[in-house]
Amino acid sequence: MNTLALALRNVHRNRRRSLTTLLAMIVGACAVLLFSGYSRNIHLGLQTGFVRSSGHLQIQHRDYFVFGAGNPAAYGLDETPELMRILETDAVLAPLLTVVTPVLQIGGIAGHFAAGVSRTVIGAGVDVAGQNRLRMWNDYGFPEDATPTHSPLTGSPEDAAVIGAGVARVLQLCQVLQVKPCPVVSEPPVEVPTAAPADILALSALALSAQDARPLAPAATPQIELLATNAHGVPNVATLQVVKAETLGVKEYDDMAITLHLAQAQRLVYGRSPPKVTAIVLQLKHTADMPLVRTRLETLFATTFKGRPLAVQDFATLHPQYGQITGMFSAILGFIAVLIGGIVLFTVSNTMSMAVVERTVEIGTLRAMGLRRQGIRRLFVCEGLVLGVAGAVLGVGLALGLAWAVNHSGLTWLPPGNSEPVPLTVRVWGETLTLVWTALGLLVVSAVSAWWPARRAAQLDIVEALRHV
Repeated sequence: MNTLALALRNVHRNRRRSLTTLLAMIVGACAVLLFSGYSRNIHLGLQTGFVRSSGHLQIQHRDYFVFGAGNPAAYGLDETPELMRILETDAVLAPLLTVVTPVLQIGGIAGHFAAGVSRTVIGAGVDVAGQNRLRMWNDYGFPEDATPTHSPLTGSPEDAAVIGAGVARVLQLCQVLQVKPCPVVSEPPVEVPTAAPADILALSALALSAQDARPLAPAATPQIELLATNAHGVPNVATLQVVKAETLGVKEYDDMAITLHLAQAQRLVYGRSPPKVTAIVLQLKHTADMPLVRTRLETLFATTFKGRPLAVQDFATLHPQYGQITGMFSAILGFIAVLIGGIVLFTVSNTMSMAVVERTVEIGTLRAMGLRRQGIRRLFVCEGLVLGVAGAVLGVGLALGLAWAVNHSGLTWLPPGNSEPVPLTVRVWGETLTLVWTALGLLVVSAVSAWWPARRAAQLDIVEALRHV
């Protein structure tokens, strides 16, 4: 207690220097906590987006993930309703699951016959009710403005489809679907050769063919044709009503995406054969339950589903960009933490070194009165810890205040993979582990930076210290 009282008095005695040191600690703690909260928000936001679109886990054919992209029909899962029923009624899985829904990945060529254009597309046949339940997952409490609406296919006819905004531009449907920006497609002039009056029939035929070549006026609900290869290798065509064009945030996907009803996709791919799906999507109540669910699924694969070539993939494996983006922000946060730690280290060390020089005679007096070298070291380390505690408390408090101000400022930003801005939030409050580790890190750095000047003070010769001017 005497050492702590002396340390407090010495910190208060050099108020200007102590305030400068505290300011460096407070700014450092705020920088680390605010960026950590911003990084945490990105991490959870990406996870929420991927879980809403493709669930936490997907049950697939064991070879689909590696080989299925080129031929999804060959790696379909049959008897899907029975498999889903077992999953939904399993004693271990049922309390942990929120959604179990099938998906059929398809690929083909989408064309707009009236305009004479087409392009390659990749899409999915989905159960609309299941997709709507997937979109409602919000385990991390994001603002309501960031919660997506229902699927555009909700309430649409069975031959309806949703395409990406890039697909709409290529198929010349962006005007009728109100996609902006929309390129203006000029109609090429039809060259009619000069002909003699006797060639009236030939001219009439040429005029009719030119009229047929002109793009037709878009209908109220535009139609496209989707050509896909069925499970037997035979081309199959379906006419689809496009109900909406969506901007999906990733240009490469936006230029190729199409979504349609599961039954329509199954008829297109499997015809009159028994319908299959390429994956069963599982969404959990909490991401932390993924290891338990995966373990239970592996047990079911070895028992109830023995003999069926099944495998389970998590959302991080299905979306590699998730690990890449979160890994990048983690690396940046680590770099900032090391940089701030270095600044605090040298600031506290400089403060303690100057205190040792100014109090050399005092150190000699204490040593002459019988205080051991260990006591001198303890005194200066305690001063460093006092500065560290004050800096940690004030830094955490200021960071919480700034985070609250940012969260209630109404600012928005566009996260990676999103097509619409969402409210900007910084997750500091509630991140107890981050707050504790930041405070402990600041204390450790303060103690370490004070130890070397304290050691040097303890090594001073008593006589030389007393003679110091």
